[in-house]
Amino acid sequence: GSSLLTGPEGLMAKERENLKRLKCLRRYRQRYGVEALLHRQLKERRMLATDGAAQQAHTTRSSQRCLAFVDDVRCSNQSLPMTRHCLTHICQDTNQTLFKPCQGSEEVPCNKPVPVSLSEEPCCPLHLRLPPQMYVPEQVLAVPEELEAAPTDLYLSAAELQPTESLPLEFSD
Repeated sequence: GSSLLTGPEGLMAKERENLKRLKCLRRYRQRYGVEALLHRQLKERRMLATDGAAQQAHTTRSSQRCLAFVDDVRCSNQSLPMTRHCLTHICQDTNQTLFKPCQGSEEVPCNKPVPVSLSEEPCCPLHLRLPPQMYVPEQVLAVPEELEAAPTDLYLSAAELQPTESLPLEFSD
């Protein structure tokens, strides 16, 4: 800021006032002394409080288990977020709309939960039906034997293709 000299006479009164305002605006939001110390302590207390709350919320969330029963034994898997069932038993929840059981095939029925997608019948990767193959490789055509043994006298040599002095370059009717 002190390098704003306009000449040998230094700063004019108006420029000094503008420079003073600029310096004040630079430190307008900064805290100094006791205020800075109290602000830093407050930030540290807030960080400890939120870390503790986040840790506590995480432990209560991780203790939520699936509510499904298999052979009169409760499932020990962790439930999905915002639900009461794990991924294996999510289709038992009648209120959910994000998963459907895989239909499988006629020979092997499958009830794995599959996320609902844009397809009408979602399937697990094991029962996914692939579309027909779009690329069909070209078949190599067999060359007849009579074309392979063509007479060589039908072709002109390089010497015969060169114009000679006896032939005129212009052709007439």
